[in-house]
Amino acid sequence: MADLTHLDEKGRARMVDVGGKDATHRTATARAEVLLSPETLGVVLDGGVPKGDVFAVARIAGITGGKKTSELIPLTHPIGIDSLKVDVVPDKTLPGIRIEATATTTGKTGVEMEAMTAVSVAALTVYDMLKSLEKGIRITDVSLVHKAGGKSGEYHAK
Repeated sequence: MADLTHLDEKGRARMVDVGGKDATHRTATARAEVLLSPETLGVVLDGGVPKGDVFAVARIAGITGGKKTSELIPLTHPIGIDSLKVDVVPDKTLPGIRIEATATTTGKTGVEMEAMTAVSVAALTVYDMLKSLEKGIRITDVSLVHKAGGKSGEYHAK
């Protein structure tokens, strides 16, 4: 269990000690897709959603969610986020909405979970805003697409 950093010597879950690590610039980008019917996407694009502007509300929800990651995911560290950008854009080829979040920090641990939480919360917000129009909405492909900084270096999803 020595190489499983989130387990102590008795195999119990713990928060990793990052106290001895150097603070470095770190960035992470995550993506998600919300799959809708063409009809529901049309209502979104026409501005006819009863709850309001889906894109603006989802973007703000994603930012808020990313900032609260350590409150939601038990073993993540509370970190200072330098920036968190969330893009929520329609894609008629899905059909649906693509969400991308990029988080940055200068610290001792990465921001992958913050980016992943941001896209997840934004996607759930899209679902919440549209569930009265369509019950079959699907949230898919939540994934880390890029990270840089820290000891493990750079990662690009294939």
